[in-house]
Amino acid sequence: MPISRRVLTPITAAPVILAVLCFFFWSSIIGPDNLKGTKHVLQDAKTIPLPVDGPESLEFDPQGEGPYVGVTDGRILKWRGEELGWVDFAYTSPHRDNCSSHEVVPSCGRPLGLSFERKTGDLYICDGYFGVMKVGPEGGLAELVVDEAEGRKVMFANQGDIDEEEDIFYFNDSSDTYHFRDVFYVSLSGTKVGRVIRYDMKKKEAKVIMDKLRLPNGLALSKNGSFVVTCESSTNICHRIWVKGPKSGTNEVFATLPGSPDNIRRTPTGDFWVALHCKKNLFTRAVLIHTWVGRFFMNTMKMETVIHFMNGGKPHGIVVKLSGETGEILEILEDSEGKTVKYVSEAYETKDGKLWIGSVYWPAVWVLDTSVYDSI
Repeated sequence: MPISRRVLTPITAAPVILAVLCFFFWSSIIGPDNLKGTKHVLQDAKTIPLPVDGPESLEFDPQGEGPYVGVTDGRILKWRGEELGWVDFAYTSPHRDNCSSHEVVPSCGRPLGLSFERKTGDLYICDGYFGVMKVGPEGGLAELVVDEAEGRKVMFANQGDIDEEEDIFYFNDSSDTYHFRDVFYVSLSGTKVGRVIRYDMKKKEAKVIMDKLRLPNGLALSKNGSFVVTCESSTNICHRIWVKGPKSGTNEVFATLPGSPDNIRRTPTGDFWVALHCKKNLFTRAVLIHTWVGRFFMNTMKMETVIHFMNGGKPHGIVVKLSGETGEILEILEDSEGKTVKYVSEAYETKDGKLWIGSVYWPAVWVLDTSVYDSI
């Protein structure tokens, strides 16, 4: 039986109505939230360009030199100051022939979180393809340290931190299916396959201390070593995992963030800086409604489109400071227009009052004097 004109008209009109609504309200649909109490200061940060994209994590060696950064083409670079600039320090793969400065090539590896062991000078590297690796103080080719835990391969080592007293390296394995290049698909899929791993550096044993997480991204150890904080990029929730004391073996929600977290760094006073890749918007809220919503977008959109929507069509910079005791939000710093700082992946505060900022995609790091926002 043919469809009547009365039924056909609303059906054919629906796309037109949707298109009109999107035209007039698009900025509201994907626009990032406006946050109360934020300090708009990141646009005043000094830019230090790199010859390659993606200084995802920053670290300083035991002598205070650096920062060192892991970049898109699989290398770790060291900053030697204005005169010498960036120099090669290490790399995670011997296969360097086809490595790209702008696109991740799996055979070249992708160094993410960096952690120096202070007493040895060894640099531990979470590589988004190979697992946890290590290189000595002289740099060069890193060696594999951990690529499996409790019978499951480490697919997506992301960020770690070292308990120097106990010789323990804690790190995230963000997914058991995807590597780094598909990080946003991990976020959208809704699968709870991420885990936090405790690696005993003396016994060379890896043990899972928390699992069934949705893209655990950043990780940092508390100042007294009693707990580990890890944040899920898919849910914006930070968990506190007790590893010492009477609560050892338990976990609890530590904080809920106003956007998608990336790396975490402990401050000199024991608080935590959490980098947010982007703030919440209607699109990211829709993804959290149910796993099938995220999977729908994952199966119908290109990665670039997903990133565009998650950033509200406007890459911006935002970092959040959390209390090291309660998880309370103490500071929110932004470059809401993305004039200077974009795609923030890490914020690292040094003892000399500088806040160093890395980016997972942009070919730059930024540095801001903490006095700029402390005086506001």
